[in-house]
Amino acid sequence: MARPVTHDATLRSALLAAAAAMIDRDGPERFSVREVALAADTSTSAVYSLFGGKAELFAAVVDDAFASFGRAQREAEPHGLRALGVAYRAWALAHPDRYRLMFSGTVDPRGGAAEPPSARTALLPLIRTLTGSAEIDSETDLRDTIAVWAQVHGAVSLELSRVCPPVVDADAVYETVLDAILAVHPGR
Repeated sequence: MARPVTHDATLRSALLAAAAAMIDRDGPERFSVREVALAADTSTSAVYSLFGGKAELFAAVVDDAFASFGRAQREAEPHGLRALGVAYRAWALAHPDRYRLMFSGTVDPRGGAAEPPSARTALLPLIRTLTGSAEIDSETDLRDTIAVWAQVHGAVSLELSRVCPPVVDADAVYETVLDAILAVHPGR
């Protein structure tokens, strides 16, 4: 007789969310498997069963964040460059802990630097929208893609870090950023 499934996708998602919040709060070096399991109302054996260990859980959190972000970008892609920018900000504001982790430069608390599998595909919608292709064929394509990404990323990162004066309307700032991008890339 088959064993019942006790560690399912719902529990996996709960563990990823708990770990992301804990890593954001305490840093990648200080989160613990025991605390993540407690926050997700499960046992440490669930973490080890689903992920293998602390480092693998950490890597899964980063990969899952890029995958979720990439899905949001793919859903916005048919609607053009402004929609990609709106989706970028909406996703980041809905998942600030994961957003900060994705771009923290830390992929593995033990110092490893392996790129998460989902990271490479997360920006494909932007590349396709700007170039009309899934490939960057020139240095100009690469420059333009990075320039657009840097503008939306910078605005969102400033908003999340709350460094702007409270009288500044973040929505208006972001719309200005999108308008500037679309002035350079009309019709995209």
